[in-house]
Amino acid sequence: MVETTVYSPQPAAWFNAMKLTRISDVHAILEEWDIRPQKSLGQNFLIDANILGIILDTAGLTTGDEVLEIGTGLGVLTEPLARAARRVVTVEKDSRLWPLLKERLKAFPNVELICHDMMKVDHEALFRSGINKVVANLPYSVGSAILVNLVQAETPPAQLTVTLQQEVAARLIAKPGHKDFGLLTLWTQLRYDGAIRKTVSPSCFYPTPGVSSTIINLIRKELPMDDHQDRHFFYALTKFAFARRRKQLKTILCDAKIVAHTGIETHVTTEKVLATFQKLGIDPRTRPEDLSVEMWRHLAQDLGHA
Repeated sequence: MVETTVYSPQPAAWFNAMKLTRISDVHAILEEWDIRPQKSLGQNFLIDANILGIILDTAGLTTGDEVLEIGTGLGVLTEPLARAARRVVTVEKDSRLWPLLKERLKAFPNVELICHDMMKVDHEALFRSGINKVVANLPYSVGSAILVNLVQAETPPAQLTVTLQQEVAARLIAKPGHKDFGLLTLWTQLRYDGAIRKTVSPSCFYPTPGVSSTIINLIRKELPMDDHQDRHFFYALTKFAFARRRKQLKTILCDAKIVAHTGIETHVTTEKVLATFQKLGIDPRTRPEDLSVEMWRHLAQDLGHA
């Protein structure tokens, strides 16, 4: 990885004294380091101390927790995380921020800064290393994609406390039959119970985004599908069905070939589909968004062992 070294003309003491929840200080830091937030990176820096407090309170950190933060930004969340938790791993994609963060975070030996794109980081290795919680203001641009990786992990974290777009949060807690009920809903609710903690005004960020945000807390359930193959068939089956969500389940699933990303292909016969519908009490005319997570789980288990 090639890094560009940038030196601040201001002494470190000046920089470290700046308050990251004070907009004038944030402006000064960005001007000093000649940084302009980029919309393409989903950069909207949190500048509200009250919202910061709510995130930390929701996360309920203890001195034994090991935390993953995604999207370090200027470090507004990183520093209080470091004071509360035993270990903090924070990931930042924007190379312009790396020198700034290395300077600011030198005072926290329990912080590990990963200068990389979270979509390319081995998150499985991080969770195996002891990470048990995720606390983050997720970048708007890739928040949903990051969540998919986290909730599908082989060793998923016990808790996720994240701030993300309000419309994405609505999908995470949607009920069957609602227009927001989709793949992200199913994949999240398979393993997590979610609750919205706070709707956050755009004015709490700089630059001000064009949408409201939401703090949501996800607590891991007892895993209903411990078997690796069953879980990956569930993901493949639901992805196959929701790609055709305007159709009825009978039309979608009869005589279908479902291929999991593990490379395992399952041919679902019409006879098996109709027998499973009858066993589970599913109307063949039902559309994908009308089935609950629990019913999808049962459907996947039955069809996956065809």
